[in-house]
Amino acid sequence: MPTKHVSAKDRSAVRSLLRLWPYVRPVRARLFSAAFVAIVASCLSLVIPLVLKWIVDGPVAEKNPGGVWLGALALLLLGFAEALLFGFRRWLVARPLAGVEVAMRADLYAHLQRLPLSFHDRWASGQLLSRSTTDLALLRMFLAFPLTFLLVNGVTILVGYVVLLWQDWTLGLVLTAPIIPLVVLCSYFESRYSIAARRAQDQVGDLTTVVEESVLGIRIVKGFGRHRSQALAFRELSQQLRGTELVKARLLAGIWALITVIPETAIGAALILGTVQVADGNLSAGTLVAFLSTALALRWPVESIGFLLAMSQEAATATERYFEVMDEEREAETFQEATAADQTATEEESAGGAGAEQAALRKAASVRVPRQKAAPEKTASTGATEGDEEGDGDDGADGLRFDGVRFRFPDAPADARPVLDRIDLRIRPGETMALVGGTGSGKTTLTSLVPRLHEPTAGRITLDGADITAMPRQELRELVSVAFEEPTLFSATVGENVLMGTANTSDSRQADLDRALDVAQAGFVRSLPNGVDTEVGEQGLSLSGGQRQRLALARAVVGGPRFLILDDPLSALDVHTEALVEAALRRVLRDTTALVVAHRPSTVLLADRVALLSEGRIAAVGTHQELLRTNAEYAWLMSGATADGTDGPERPDGRGQGQIQSQGHADGSDDPREGNAR
Repeated sequence: MPTKHVSAKDRSAVRSLLRLWPYVRPVRARLFSAAFVAIVASCLSLVIPLVLKWIVDGPVAEKNPGGVWLGALALLLLGFAEALLFGFRRWLVARPLAGVEVAMRADLYAHLQRLPLSFHDRWASGQLLSRSTTDLALLRMFLAFPLTFLLVNGVTILVGYVVLLWQDWTLGLVLTAPIIPLVVLCSYFESRYSIAARRAQDQVGDLTTVVEESVLGIRIVKGFGRHRSQALAFRELSQQLRGTELVKARLLAGIWALITVIPETAIGAALILGTVQVADGNLSAGTLVAFLSTALALRWPVESIGFLLAMSQEAATATERYFEVMDEEREAETFQEATAADQTATEEESAGGAGAEQAALRKAASVRVPRQKAAPEKTASTGATEGDEEGDGDDGADGLRFDGVRFRFPDAPADARPVLDRIDLRIRPGETMALVGGTGSGKTTLTSLVPRLHEPTAGRITLDGADITAMPRQELRELVSVAFEEPTLFSATVGENVLMGTANTSDSRQADLDRALDVAQAGFVRSLPNGVDTEVGEQGLSLSGGQRQRLALARAVVGGPRFLILDDPLSALDVHTEALVEAALRRVLRDTTALVVAHRPSTVLLADRVALLSEGRIAAVGTHQELLRTNAEYAWLMSGATADGTDGPERPDGRGQGQIQSQGHADGSDDPREGNAR
């Protein structure tokens, strides 16, 4: 999980917290009102010592019981007013701050949906969860309490010292002496505590990731008897978090002790000096009582500085963590937007300073899709270019076309070979093209470029002649429907999961759902407890792998898409169900332009033509029978592994499948993340 490590001297809690202003601005009136009410309530506590002075120097000295009762009533009313005002302050901030938290969480969730897949590949889900829950709760608490009381206590201390100096300036100077050492201590504490707070919040994210992975992978943990090792890993992370929390506790205990001892020492010195002055007749007893009462009233505002600073530092690190995600560049809707963002970033970079650093970050993350068209590549089987073979020239008016497409993962080394290199391929309107290749050849990566889950590094992809980079993503993904090799279901009903594949909200949704379930041979849903209204549970793990795959296929075809991308959609089905699904799927494929990743001959036979992808390039295009006769690599791929589980028939170049894959990674021919999923 990438984190931005900022040194203590470069970290500014104030600068971080100021980034919350856009969210706070709509409720600023109530926050300022609450702060004003709290200041008034806190200053009322400073009136109490003045009433005590009047009682001691007046009714008590004059032995006037009526005056004492009057003074007691005034103290009672002051205390009641103070409590009422603090309660009113709490009411003022509760609802708007809950709204701020909701708005920030909604913005974070919406932003996560718009971030590119490369971001989600880098970040652990537990880190994102902790930012959207724990960190935002910390921010709400900060806005509700520490933010207000840092201001309130600061004003109270200032007013209190004015009152102390007004009562007796010599005693007031005694209590002013601790200010300088307290400021130095607070500055030192702030720098140390901010580092510990950031480390603790990152460790909470790591711990959340372990818990989430263990829960989602509970079948693996139990199946391999790894519960002890998982428990040990969890315990180790918990111990690290415990150690960090103890560091925070020691820092907080130290600053709290010093903030308590230093003012208390000054109060003790003022008490001794004041008693001497009363004995000498230079100070009235009432003034000394009022002075000490005022000093004691300031104890809480002074002593609370420690934990208010601690909560502020935690809120500052939570803000940093929140905006680390929000600052990530979203996917541009179109190529024009990406170009405009690039230009803006370049202009800001030329301006220098902090803006240049942020511009550089945005520029690195932004999407750039060069629109040049590479020279047509010759196929291995015929020696002709794809356009020549089809006899369509370069008009590219219909179907799905890849023109000189090249792709390299954004975080891949600059000298690494691209995962896909100069892909030239055309799928005619209404045609089904099977994509065949060895493990790690880039099949899944190629299919993910069509709905723009990844952006091509170079080249163009067109749908019926329209460049996909010029289309808004929403429009593009209404045209293109996808079924992934790994079926993912959500904690929702069967019907809701399937209908995710269509934007249709009319009364025909039920008919579309029934048709899609029939195509996917998913009649098993009717035997579920509540039929299509049955909750499938998290990740759909209450269903078998084949059932999940059929529902994922139904989701892909439910909207009747013009373009269909299927990534080995039948791999988890038994042969009998596979035959039924293929028969129904043929009817769907007649009305759409489809690209189907295939590993088995039975799936290949669904296609009109086959494209062989080898080491990131289109090596041959033709029908299944043509490639079996003319292409040795294709024949080898379609022959399958031997019964004893060895690498299968030897390739034409004398290498087994294991050797091919090993060599592919060794010579840099594929990104290491390709693996079995690609």
